[in-house]
Amino acid sequence: MYLKTDSFVVETDTHFPTDYNLLWDSACKCIDCAGKLDIAGWRKSRNWHNRLKGLMRAVGNAGRGGGKGKQQRITRAAQAYLKKARSLQRKVQSVLTTHTPAGIEEMARLELMRYYQHMLIKHIDLLDRRLLKGEKIAHHEKVFSIFQPYTELIKKGKSHPNVEIGKNLAITTDQHHLIVDWQIADRQTDNQLTVEIARRTSGKYNVQSHSLDRGFSDMADKAKLEQFIPQVIMPKKGRRTCWQKAEESTPVFIRLKNKHNAVESNINELEHRGLDRCPDRNHPNYTRYIGLAITAYNLHRIGRELLARRREEEQRKKAA
Repeated sequence: MYLKTDSFVVETDTHFPTDYNLLWDSACKCIDCAGKLDIAGWRKSRNWHNRLKGLMRAVGNAGRGGGKGKQQRITRAAQAYLKKARSLQRKVQSVLTTHTPAGIEEMARLELMRYYQHMLIKHIDLLDRRLLKGEKIAHHEKVFSIFQPYTELIKKGKSHPNVEIGKNLAITTDQHHLIVDWQIADRQTDNQLTVEIARRTSGKYNVQSHSLDRGFSDMADKAKLEQFIPQVIMPKKGRRTCWQKAEESTPVFIRLKNKHNAVESNINELEHRGLDRCPDRNHPNYTRYIGLAITAYNLHRIGRELLARRREEEQRKKAA
């Protein structure tokens, strides 16, 4: 079996994240949860919605514009937005500490409200630190969706699009273009998946060659793979030694490297058939959607081959 591995981003169904619109999302969901509880003091929930949304837009508009006094406009807009958000946070905290749930449904709503309050507090802190204190927020502190916290902001190193919001999916196809293995990267880079994918596929199939692109390249991993795979096609990143140049110039290496490009068309077909963006929410549904999409792709490939063979058989019979 001749395998090819590559990865692409399966986007999650979310808007482009900024700390100020994620703060609005958190506030909005806190208000919605409180409105569904049987408590007094939330008659003006629509006013809370409108005021916070207006203040959120003011922060965005202040950041987009230019001219004199831009930083002062951003600071004033952020201060007004944070003041209102902190007032809401105190109001939500009083509900969580004083309200006694009437049943299981209200208990579930309070737990959900507690999660959104946590997100509200987090993004109040992030916005305060970034816009008012001038801090640079570390990547690991950021959340890219309060509804799908597993989602990642993936920098592609390409001109368009330069970033995508979702998770990396590594797929492995065989010489018949069937997907024989897939794995969702959990905040992992491609080269951290190489050995795991190779060991898993080699345990199931008689692998004669395995080709990977430069994103999966790691010379230490290549040496491990060569212990149980006859041909490992892994172009080296950066400067190559004379020995590596000679190896990558052999006819076998060039032939298998050229055949590796077929996995790009497999990825393109997957994306055009619906796997460019997952409309389902939460991680189990996201994983199930990908699994079903890959199963459907394989069935379509098998069906296409069976129909081609049937047509050939019918033409052979007509010719006879």
